[in-house]
Amino acid sequence: MFTQIKRLGADTAVYGISTIVGRFLSFLLVPFYTNVLVPGEYGIVTYVYALIAFVNVIYSYGLESAYFKYAATLEKGTAKETFSTSFLTLCGSSLLLSALLLVWRGDIAARIDLPASLSLVLPCCAGMLAFDAIALVPFASLRMERKAKTFALLKLLNIVINVISNIILLVYYRMGVEGVFISGVIASGATALMLLPTIYRHLTLSVRPALLSALIRFGVPTIPSGLAAMVIQVIDRPILRAFTDDATVGIYQANYKLGIFMMLIVSMFDYAWRPFFFSTAKEVNAKEIFSRVLTYLVLGMGAVFLFFSLYIDDIVRLSYDGHYLIRSLYWSGLPIVPIVLLGYLFLGISTSVTAGLYIEKKTRWLIVGTATGAVINIVANYVLIPLYGIYGAAWATLLAYVGMAVAGYLTVRRFYPVTYEWRRILVVFACAGVCFAIFLMMRNTWGSMLGREGLFAAKCAVMVLFISLLAAAKFFTRGEIMRMRSVLTSIMNRRILS
Repeated sequence: MFTQIKRLGADTAVYGISTIVGRFLSFLLVPFYTNVLVPGEYGIVTYVYALIAFVNVIYSYGLESAYFKYAATLEKGTAKETFSTSFLTLCGSSLLLSALLLVWRGDIAARIDLPASLSLVLPCCAGMLAFDAIALVPFASLRMERKAKTFALLKLLNIVINVISNIILLVYYRMGVEGVFISGVIASGATALMLLPTIYRHLTLSVRPALLSALIRFGVPTIPSGLAAMVIQVIDRPILRAFTDDATVGIYQANYKLGIFMMLIVSMFDYAWRPFFFSTAKEVNAKEIFSRVLTYLVLGMGAVFLFFSLYIDDIVRLSYDGHYLIRSLYWSGLPIVPIVLLGYLFLGISTSVTAGLYIEKKTRWLIVGTATGAVINIVANYVLIPLYGIYGAAWATLLAYVGMAVAGYLTVRRFYPVTYEWRRILVVFACAGVCFAIFLMMRNTWGSMLGREGLFAAKCAVMVLFISLLAAAKFFTRGEIMRMRSVLTSIMNRRILS
């Protein structure tokens, strides 16, 4: 079991390094945008990208997940036939959809209340959507072949091109909101070009009707689930905009983006997880492996939640030449960060526990979890935003992810039951919750007396307390302790020899 988990960890590490570096480069756009765009302009960017997230689901219509399934089993065709049928189908449909978007761009702009002065935004969106859909299957093939380094390099180059284009267009040419979207289409187009060697290596100019039918039957049922997932992720922005204004949406987005620290964990895990669980499902002890994976995932996410909930104030106040990581105009939204981090933690749990639906070809049941989360999110946003503004939006998203994880688990256990280590998982939640509550009490009671230096020391003490509580609650098994000792001994021996 530890061998398989180690393989998942190795792939997650490679994806993770690229994801961390890539997300960091992408995250640099947040302080960049907050310094070159006023909150209202950043709110428009946030709003349009939220709409793009929904349309992306339509463009892909589940063919990426279907490709993973049939490329892993080869039950309907060869590897090249599976790639070609998926890729050519997505190319044709994405080009058609983008053409329709261009034809109707005037009506669409009016319906989404996009200012007439931003005439280049929708054509850029059409280009981004098409290029991103075309790149789905080539990227998926790299993941199936475990070519994580190539995958990582191309993803990084996409982000680097996007960041550089943003700097040039917004700083030197002062193109504002339109410059953001022009940068996006440049990066997406360049990535599609860089994938040409991968496409050439796999492509045959033929589409197998029987295989296409199987791919669509597997993929299309995921569309409602995908749309519901997008509701959970981004519907709060349009609703918040309807109740408030673009500036409030900009402040919310800037602080929501600070949840990147948990999103990184979830994203890099998901990149490695899908090919891993498809290939590991054939193992005799597959369910035991999946159970232990969730335990370790929750442990890692729990530590990340606690660390960044404690230190986020210190992080955003890092400054260089008088410029803060996040412009002070946006600091009023900082209290939502722990809520966002916790929401992403439950997204990670949902990602792990729903693997059985893919393994058993029950993808149509994905809608149960995501629809539950979507309904909770919509209702909670409409109830909480008028009362609590951006804090209500953050709580609504957290409640949605909790609902999605619970409903997803209850659904998947009907088809692929896994006995998870719930006691150990609850120990992580309890230890992290107690430590966070202790810090809040210290900050609220003695914050002014301790000062920033004293509070920083208190945060360090709380992190040590978290590890101590885990040990006191006997979270770690004897086998894990032995392995940790073995790893530490190996590291010490290498240092002595060097």
